[in-house]
Amino acid sequence: MSKPFPAKPQRILLLKGHSAGVGDILRSSAAWRALKDRFGDVALHVVLISREPGYVSNSLMTSHHLLAGYTTIGKTASGLAGWRAMADQLEAVARQFRPDLIIDCEAAGMRSSTLVAWVAHRLGVASLGIAEFPTRGWFYSRAAPSTRAYRAAHGFGERMDYTERDFVALAGLGIERAGRPIELIPSAEAKRFGESLRLRLGLPDNTPLLGLNIGCGTPDAVVKRPPLELISALIASLQQRRPLALVLTGAPFERDVNQAFAALHRQRVDQPMHDLAGETDLPQLAGVIEQCRAFISTDSGPYHMAVGQRVPTLALFNRDDATHYHHDAWVRCVQLCEAADVAPAASALAALWDAPAP
Repeated sequence: MSKPFPAKPQRILLLKGHSAGVGDILRSSAAWRALKDRFGDVALHVVLISREPGYVSNSLMTSHHLLAGYTTIGKTASGLAGWRAMADQLEAVARQFRPDLIIDCEAAGMRSSTLVAWVAHRLGVASLGIAEFPTRGWFYSRAAPSTRAYRAAHGFGERMDYTERDFVALAGLGIERAGRPIELIPSAEAKRFGESLRLRLGLPDNTPLLGLNIGCGTPDAVVKRPPLELISALIASLQQRRPLALVLTGAPFERDVNQAFAALHRQRVDQPMHDLAGETDLPQLAGVIEQCRAFISTDSGPYHMAVGQRVPTLALFNRDDATHYHHDAWVRCVQLCEAADVAPAASALAALWDAPAP
């Protein structure tokens, strides 16, 4: 028998079942902030069930300023043995964290609802989930309306902003997003790394930095990358009017595309350019992004990191997909598919560059 539903929970365990990509997890930080705003100094622990339990995002999320803890559990094969393995791991985390509320943030399927029901029963704590379809709400102490009902109540179409997804469950607590952005504050160590960047690169203190993450280096994401020629033309439009140093970021496997871009771009502009691909982990990258006057990125993890850090961010897309857009004052999302797209994208970049700090 679970305890009564807490009016003001002190420790909340949040369960997610998703990709371990940086952006996929960081999108949830708006909901974490909303819980903090509602319940004060509530401790939050996120458990992610993923096929990528060792993903690089772990290093960033385990030190996130809104979380007391972050754990990934491998998504095992179906069947009783696989289910029991995940249940045992989740129960172990819950017993150590001692939550007084467990929230299932996932709407699809029965895996997360069954796991939450089992662990909540074993620990005798209250639970909250989404009544996505008939009978699913029975697995929780309290159930939020379905995603369809949430979209209808808020005037969203089928392509709902990814950041809204966790707020479907939080509707069961009467918590609204109310325009909250995602958040990321670099650790003290990451800040020191970023502050030492100019010295290591031999850059004067008065030279502004423009960050560029070409990204999309994994095979399934390459199709999201705009043409390098257009990215070069976009950046050149700013460099031809303003002296700056261009800093390329990326994972080790993105060195080749960075070098291809650098060779192309040097034919257009003769200004400082530095390639940091493979030279930073994610916390250190946050420190680098913090030093940038503006940051340009394709639809990849560093895009969401820059947005969370409130660094003026230009996000480049080669398709219209509003579910991936951020709509904050320091963000512009543009399509860069053909030569005609360069001018409006350049105007958006210039406006971000000249705007006061958010």
